[in-house]
Amino acid sequence: MSRYALLLAVVLGFFSTINACAPAAFQNEPSPQNIAPTPATRLPPLFVTATDASTPVHAITPSPTATALDAATPAQTLKTNVLSTVAHQPSSTPTPWACWSAGGRILTGSLDTSLLRLPLQYRVYLPPCYEEQAERRYPVLYLFHGQSSSDDQWDRLGVDETADRLIAKGEIPPLIIVMPYDRYGGQPIETKFSQAISETLVPYMDKTYRTLPDREHRAVGGLSRGAGWAVHFAISEWQMFGRLGAHSLAVFHSDAQRMRTWLGEIPTDQYPLIYMDIGDRDRPEILRSALWFEALLNEYDIPHEWRLFSGYHSEEYWKAHLEQYLRWYTQDW
Repeated sequence: MSRYALLLAVVLGFFSTINACAPAAFQNEPSPQNIAPTPATRLPPLFVTATDASTPVHAITPSPTATALDAATPAQTLKTNVLSTVAHQPSSTPTPWACWSAGGRILTGSLDTSLLRLPLQYRVYLPPCYEEQAERRYPVLYLFHGQSSSDDQWDRLGVDETADRLIAKGEIPPLIIVMPYDRYGGQPIETKFSQAISETLVPYMDKTYRTLPDREHRAVGGLSRGAGWAVHFAISEWQMFGRLGAHSLAVFHSDAQRMRTWLGEIPTDQYPLIYMDIGDRDRPEILRSALWFEALLNEYDIPHEWRLFSGYHSEEYWKAHLEQYLRWYTQDW
């Protein structure tokens, strides 16, 4: 055997001895790409706090008179509170975050009032943990449906599921949503529906549910004809509502005749927060109505947000923007 062959045999024998003595765990250790990552621990939604961020919303100016404000739609990111480890402790009773993840619920009801021929029907969304957090009070959003629909329209669009999802992630605060049924049609001067809302429904909600019964924590919004009602309430009864959302707005003819008078009666430091949006392929008469009201706001130098998106006068359009609506209504609540 040559000197080099003898040296190679000695080296191979040495490494064979080392491998035979190594623990089995090291012999079978997986490569890094085969190791399943340990999932990050996430605390229940009740134990997160939100920090402000901004998600820009792109607006299209349809005409020189329709000015789009560049205010960003508020979005929020989550930050885990590492001190809330008590949430992981077993308990025989439901924990706060168990009801939080279960979501809210919608109730239906009706109110008898001498102002209307038939009872005033409504739906009300109560947020997650409403029963469990017995001392907590909530801001309220009143949402009105469109023509030929009923109080189930916003429900069908998924306002409750959208609210549940955003609340569970800590991206909007818990709130109560009231959805009245306008069964009468016609102009506001032809019915006492508006009186029934302001004199019967709103006081009833404040008495029955744990609302924050002040203007700053009460918003009103609607789509199509319902947007006309939202404008009616926010402008003619500005003391009641601090926020106005008008989605695909159709202004009532009788209200248009009095709109300048109403706007002139609102103190300049008491204008509601206003958000308007509409699809660029909406019905021409409704698009003209929305542009007329937006131009009027510009004339009176009233701050507002105006958004012209791609879309039609359809439930698909409103459903696509539900999350954005709720983020806007609940900003800084």
